[in-house]
Amino acid sequence: MAMKEKVDELMELRKLARQGGGKERIDKHHASGKNTARERLALLLDEGSFEEFDMFKTHRCHHFGMEKQEYLGDGVVTGYGTINGRLVYVFSQDFTVFGGALSETFAEKVCKVMDMAVKNGAPVIGLNDSGGARIQEGIESLAGYTDIFLRNVMSSGVVPQLSGIFGPCAGGAVYSPALTDFTVMVDKNSYMFLTGPKVVKAVTHEDVTTDALGGASVHTSKSGVAHLAADSEEQAIDYLKQIFSFLPQNNMELPPKRPTNDPDTRQEAYLDEIIPDNPNIAYDIKEVIKNTVDDAYFFEIQPNYAPNIVVGFAHYGSISVGIVANQPQHFAGVLDCDASIKGARFVRFCDAFNIPVVTFVDVPGFLPGTIQEHGGIIRNGAKILYAYAEATVPKVTVITRKGYGGAYCVMSSKHLRGDINYAWPTAEIAVMGAKGASEILYAREVQSYDGDKEAYMQQKVDEYATNFANPYIAAKRGYVDDIIQPSRTRFRIIKALVMLENKQDSNPPKKHGNIPL
Repeated sequence: MAMKEKVDELMELRKLARQGGGKERIDKHHASGKNTARERLALLLDEGSFEEFDMFKTHRCHHFGMEKQEYLGDGVVTGYGTINGRLVYVFSQDFTVFGGALSETFAEKVCKVMDMAVKNGAPVIGLNDSGGARIQEGIESLAGYTDIFLRNVMSSGVVPQLSGIFGPCAGGAVYSPALTDFTVMVDKNSYMFLTGPKVVKAVTHEDVTTDALGGASVHTSKSGVAHLAADSEEQAIDYLKQIFSFLPQNNMELPPKRPTNDPDTRQEAYLDEIIPDNPNIAYDIKEVIKNTVDDAYFFEIQPNYAPNIVVGFAHYGSISVGIVANQPQHFAGVLDCDASIKGARFVRFCDAFNIPVVTFVDVPGFLPGTIQEHGGIIRNGAKILYAYAEATVPKVTVITRKGYGGAYCVMSSKHLRGDINYAWPTAEIAVMGAKGASEILYAREVQSYDGDKEAYMQQKVDEYATNFANPYIAAKRGYVDDIIQPSRTRFRIIKALVMLENKQDSNPPKKHGNIPL
């Protein structure tokens, strides 16, 4: 065969590979409002940057008529490219080929890019749209999934791993996204569950729809499995790119800086008045965050799950940071099981990838009650304590109002190796609130008082608040480094982060700790 004929044959084969399951299936896929695997990669990566691996790979199954069905690429598109010029490894599952079901060779392709990502120190982004294991291959497909899971675990904390869910993700397939750092779903068009509605009906007699069982709204508000729900595939891919922009390439690098014209010295007089005079009245902690970060740009993670704690990414003086903040607008910012888990996992991610943590504290305590106690609030609350204590990245903390009891301790206090701990003059740092403490301390005294008992108790409450529930006691002990003017919070945080840029800290040598999971 002449050289030209060979080249022509190659180009035809490449064209065939790019057609996935064929025009009819692609048209059906488009009709359902979904992009193809390659179209998603085109949206994700810089134009012309994608380099594909294993385009001609096919399955090895010769049972159940599979020997008569062969598609180049075998249902997944893999390779590498760039996002804003930065290297990233990718795989994109192709639902038009066997419903995106995973085979032995499919798994080999995914494992190859994951191995290369670790060797070359670059993130991995997986775009999932699969019916699960390829039943015709039996144990080979299960082995393939497990090979991927192993790499998810070995890559964890080494290179960032992001997942996008663009269709079905069921059975064992859900564990790979669950092992990655952040998962984005598409509302009404993607779902994740271990057992589908039919199995649920047969076993538990529950009638439930696919969306109600494992849709985006469920996993971003109730289970916490997913971090963000997008209205469209395009928005989901934009979310992945935004998360990527805050992250380093690997655990040996610092996150990229983002240029800004926002002055480090900018002051916000609004913050001097944001705390209500009545300690029982809420305010929005996101307003504090947005008024202090660069360009008011705060990218929130898991906004609908455990909203009593806020986590997300931002920049201070171009430095990429993770932010954790109690939210007084939801349950007064109290810590419960879900909030503790949410905060702990985010802090540990930031620590793994050298991202400084800025914490805003306004926490009245842990949520009381049998539901929380029986649900393991002790164990779950210990997770956020563990995460902050373990973290060696720069940690800057600002106590805006309440810092009570054990919840004060766990929220990046000086006692957990907080580097710089500030308090606003409105901070109340004590074992508990003035009213609760006074009712315990002065109960007998008030009971024996001959005059107006209510007025006398209020007097004791005011005395306690003046003498104990203020930041100056903590400042005298060195538990806060300074009491700062709220309007200058941005400037003070940036100064602290710049000072801490070369921070060196470590933990005792060990195989790994035993976080109370």
